[in-house]
Amino acid sequence: MTIAMNNLNKLEQTALNIFLAGVRAADPELAVKKYLTRQDKQLSIGLSNGGNRRKNWSKVYLIAFGKAACAMATAAQEILTSEPNLMSESGLVVTNYQNVKDVPNCEVFGAQHPTPDLNGYQAAQQIAKRVKAAREGELVLVLISGGGSALIPYPPDSISLEDKITTTKLLLGCGANINQINGVRKHLSQLKGGGLTILAAPAELHALILSDVIGDEVTAIASGPTVPDSTTYDDAIQVLKPVWEQVPLKVRQHLEAGKRGEIPETPKEDEPIFSNSDYTIIGSNRISVNALIQEAKKQGFTPCLYRDELTGEANQVARDLVEFALQQEQKTPLAILAGGETTVTLNQNPGWGGRNQEMALALALAAQQKGLTGNWVFLSGGTDGRDGPTDAAGGIVGPTTLEKIPNAQDYLDNHDAYHALQKADALLQIGATGTNVADLQVFLLSPFFEE
Repeated sequence: MTIAMNNLNKLEQTALNIFLAGVRAADPELAVKKYLTRQDKQLSIGLSNGGNRRKNWSKVYLIAFGKAACAMATAAQEILTSEPNLMSESGLVVTNYQNVKDVPNCEVFGAQHPTPDLNGYQAAQQIAKRVKAAREGELVLVLISGGGSALIPYPPDSISLEDKITTTKLLLGCGANINQINGVRKHLSQLKGGGLTILAAPAELHALILSDVIGDEVTAIASGPTVPDSTTYDDAIQVLKPVWEQVPLKVRQHLEAGKRGEIPETPKEDEPIFSNSDYTIIGSNRISVNALIQEAKKQGFTPCLYRDELTGEANQVARDLVEFALQQEQKTPLAILAGGETTVTLNQNPGWGGRNQEMALALALAAQQKGLTGNWVFLSGGTDGRDGPTDAAGGIVGPTTLEKIPNAQDYLDNHDAYHALQKADALLQIGATGTNVADLQVFLLSPFFEE
């Protein structure tokens, strides 16, 4: 993580410190080491209920994908290689280009996010080949983190990678939430929606998951490659309805054939294929929000949890946050804290930005319009260090931000928050963090805070 924030005042620096505490709480290496251990020469995997899954597997196939894949795989390798001849071959790791690092005894692929690319497709093919080689008595250990859906595109043979890319872009701009987006992805993939577990049989499988999905809905994290899927082809069609005519023909034909029952549905909960498969959530947005609360206290603020499952249009969420702030009594410095993942519905000619940048710009405008006075700072950022397709994690704004942005409302209307915040030196730029547990918001109200 490379912090590139200059000229912050004391309150802005405090907001950044609180945000970074949330990022550190999602450290992927520490999370893996907490749940993957050696006990009596056996590999032990911690379960969400506090128990353990322990066995003398003859071989372990390590597969990691997502923005935290390199860090997670590095931690896992320390444990796995402590026992000679346990690994069947080198592990396979897929992450976004910004987070690529060497991992001992692993082949590392860089791929594009949030829209897929050829490198990701080739990596997905290698994953499929690798897990198909696993046999009974062996373990496929899967390390999953946010971004996995885009990083391992493996569409059915009837759908080209170009069609998948076009559909992904349409999904990201149609206002669909992450669960809806991933519901579509599951029905356009041979790996997602339980597909990886099917390929791994008859070997056993366990996934250690760093959740970037609000509420930790495991079927939505990286589009649930190792778990049953409750969504259907018809659900996917309904999500795409607003942009249906723009969806590539082969994709529409595939989904419609699935709806008619001509293509098998994704595997459901009652299917026996999942009897040898399990998972553990090892980190989440909620854990990071709790870290925000603790850090805010250390910084001398009274923490106020606004919401730990924040969703909705970024613009409207920003306005709601200002309304909430105006209702608070400010007897002591107050930290309004939140975590989640908002959405942005794009127009035909959008500018440059992401949901966190849009929320920051929208909040600055709402604060001006609604008369929020005093000393305040608002920060909204992605824990992965990247917001949308930009090099910023989000934005950090205050009472004077709009003074440097002529026609700020026009920028917001055109979804061009990046260039607006850039004018005000208000972009949150921290570099790739190597983790991803969705977004965090820090809203500090402190009329008596010393500059």
